[in-house]
Amino acid sequence: MNDRRKRGPDRNTGEEKTIRLNKFISNSGVCSRRDADRLIANGEISVNGKVVTDLGTKISGKSRVEYKGRILNPEKKVYILLNKPAGYVSTTDDPHADKLVTDLIKNACSERVYPVGRLDRDTTGLLLLTNDGELTKKLTHPSHGRKKIYHVYLNRPLTRNDMISLTEGVDIGEVVSADAVAYPDPEDKTQVGIEIHSGQNRVVRRLFEALGYKIKKLDRVYFAGLTKKNLPRGKWRFLTDKEINILKRT
Repeated sequence: MNDRRKRGPDRNTGEEKTIRLNKFISNSGVCSRRDADRLIANGEISVNGKVVTDLGTKISGKSRVEYKGRILNPEKKVYILLNKPAGYVSTTDDPHADKLVTDLIKNACSERVYPVGRLDRDTTGLLLLTNDGELTKKLTHPSHGRKKIYHVYLNRPLTRNDMISLTEGVDIGEVVSADAVAYPDPEDKTQVGIEIHSGQNRVVRRLFEALGYKIKKLDRVYFAGLTKKNLPRGKWRFLTDKEINILKRT
């Protein structure tokens, strides 16, 4: 005799599967989970037409979540690594800019992605773009100190004393120090490699300017474990699953 007693939802089928509201908001690309908690606590999120302020709220896939009158939908997470050329502005919208970094990846995906941090117009090299708000905050927050390496081309040779000053600390409004400084080519001391964790705006340019140097060219060659290997200038690629996991784990 078959047992036809009614059972609850089959977990294996995903019926009535729930998700934390803050994770749903983060997945929609609005912000990080932590910022989503603030939106919930401030009464800025509604679920099925009702304002929700409980941080532990869980919702089903059929729930209608709204923020500022907009219905939120979880997007597929996209991670794009770009080798930025000079002349492009690291923003998604600037009425005064002729060229935006998003112009270089406009056919990459249908999702709206944003630069993680910024490289100024004349700086070249690695730039990550994503719609993952939580990862963006993790990669840009100073407390995480993500490693960055730049190849710097100067107007004159860097002296040994100034190299030491860079590692001991230079006052640019506050004292900032490089983690390491080296000559990539010992025969050409106008070229310098500098490793730094600081996330301050234009920090590399400001350090060298404070010591009386002018930067002729600045190229970011390493960012949070990512390199330019096999990625020509102006080209982009999607991150591998392994790279994404490393970024989220560290």
